[in-house]
Amino acid sequence: MANDRPDRWLARGVRGDDYDARFEALAAAGQDVHGEADFVERLGVRSVLDAGCGTGRVARELAARGLEVVGVDVDPRMLETARRKAPDVDWREGDLVTVELGRTFDAAVLAGNVMIFVAPDSERAVVANVARHLHVGGLLVAGFQLGHRLSLEAYDAMTAAAGLEPAERWASWDRAPWRADGDYAVSVHRRLE
Repeated sequence: MANDRPDRWLARGVRGDDYDARFEALAAAGQDVHGEADFVERLGVRSVLDAGCGTGRVARELAARGLEVVGVDVDPRMLETARRKAPDVDWREGDLVTVELGRTFDAAVLAGNVMIFVAPDSERAVVANVARHLHVGGLLVAGFQLGHRLSLEAYDAMTAAAGLEPAERWASWDRAPWRADGDYAVSVHRRLE
């Protein structure tokens, strides 16, 4: 699928296998690379949209834990790796602004700084479209680096406009307490209707 908008991630030209190798090396060195999956699993959800799934590291782990997962990404190079590593997961190529999956989920996760890599000025549309894929009461979980082009205030305004209310905020995927002077946030918002 062609992307007409300038996408910060696609502009990097990263290959899926190269990206995935970084996490494989961290895991081989004994580091836990499944913080996002741990976080999402603790929410008690059964179905998850991994929005901006990349090589599927989070989606693959959630699927291995028995959750129903659909992974969506705009980058075919990332999805090639995801499909090879987990052919039984439902992988979809699509732009988060326009993708229509024809179903809803208990949760959607935007991990790996997805929100600061989407095309400039598409953030509001991404949040709105991903929120449309949630059941009423479903959870949108997003973690991203602060101090880049998206503030928490702006993100919270986008979620409110999409019919979501704040549920939780943490400083990391391992649920370190949120601090206003932190440089990273994991936010959970609930779909109201």
